[in-house]
Parts: sequence; C-alpha cells; structure tokens
Amino acid sequence: MHRAAFEAAGLDGWTYGLLDISPAHLAGAVDQLRDRSFAGANVTIPHKVTVIPLLDELEGEARAAGSVNTIRRQGRRLVGSNTDVAGIRAALLEAALEAKGARAVVLGAGGSARAAAVALKGADLTFVARRPQRAGSLPGRVLAWSDPYWGDLVPAADLLLNATPLGRQGEMPLDPAQLPRAGAVIDLVYASGGTPLVREARARGLRAADGWTVLVAQGAAAFEAWTGRRAPIVAMRDALPR
Repeated sequence: MHRAAFEAAGLDGWTYGLLDISPAHLAGAVDQLRDRSFAGANVTIPHKVTVIPLLDELEGEARAAGSVNTIRRQGRRLVGSNTDVAGIRAALLEAALEAKGARAVVLGAGGSARAAAVALKGADLTFVARRPQRAGSLPGRVLAWSDPYWGDLVPAADLLLNATPLGRQGEMPLDPAQLPRAGAVIDLVYASGGTPLVREARARGLRAADGWTVLVAQGAAAFEAWTGRRAPIVAMRDALPR
C-alpha cells in the first residue's frame, strides 16, 4: 500500500519494509530511525504502548490514546502520533454510527483499544481484557474475558469493536449468537475476503466496517506525516488484496 503511494506521489527511492522486532530489541530499532535515511515508521502489536518512552515527543491524539502507531523523524528527534484514531473514525463513518451516547463493547485493552477509546469519545464504553489488571486507565468499565457478563452486553450494544488479533487465523472472537441485534460491528483485523466477524455481521444485515477501511485511513494519515504531502488514497486502496 505504501509502496503504491510513494510511486503515485513520484517519491522515487522511497520504500516501506516490514521488520519483526522483539521487545528486547525495540529500543535499538527505534534509535536507528534517527538516521536521515529514514522518514519514520509504523508500530504495531505489541509495541504501541511500550514505544512511547523511547520517543522525544507525542503529537495529535497519541497522548490522549496513550499509544503510538506512527513515528516520524524530525531532524534527530522522533515524534509519535496515533493515526489509528483517524482509521477508526473512518470505520465509524462507514458503519453510520455516531459515537456520542452509543453503547459500545470493545474487545481488547491494548494500543488499538486505546485509540478506539479516543475515537469513541462520548460513548458508554465497556472493554473486555484478558488481563484487566494491565488495562490501565481506560475511560470505561473493564471486564475480564472470562467474565460471562460482557457476552450479555453485546446483543444490546450499538457497537461491537474488535481490537484484538482474533480473526487473523479465521477465528471468531465471540459466539455469533452474541452479535448486536441491531447495532454496528467494526473489526480492526483485515483479511482477504473479510474476517469471519464482519462476514457474519453482514450476513445478519448489520452495518459493518472491516480493517481494510481502517488500514487505508490510518495509512493515509501516516503517509502525510512522513512526506508532508496529500496521500494518494485511490492508489493506496487499489493496492490492497481485498
């Protein structure tokens, strides 16, 4: 997607690559970004929160989210932002959901869930976490994944948002019978042909947005942070194997 964007924008010599970095090597990898050959980077699971102390500054909504998914180099300084928030707002628009006053159940309590909390400001939020004691100061109630009560909340919810990795391997994050009866579904996971959660939601006639929508919107914001140019969104969307 980003390579297609660089080509469409005429940015010869720009490239985008994937690096699998362990937590033990995160600090060293981030420090390398200070070299002038880098414009910045994206950050994903499990580093969105732990990367923050390694940066010089936070901008935009990264501080409110308490997580970073985009880094841009400014001289020798590294500035962190959170373009996931923009991506989730795009998904809310696609799902035709107004956040204010909505009853939302968010699966997960990590960096993506924190971005969702910012995008869903004004909603009645419930987060479902495998380790609630590590969820931090999320703006809503936090329930354990093992607590059956959250499954009772979802059918009446205005929004179910999956902010976990569940779905990457074709698994459902919850029993289909627990899906909202009339609400919307957003899955931050993207997969060719759609995730099981989004396919099931659409089959039931629910409004739904998948991770591809989020990926393009957050990617466009990251592109603009790195380059200072307007993102070629059509080229980025066309590059995705949907």
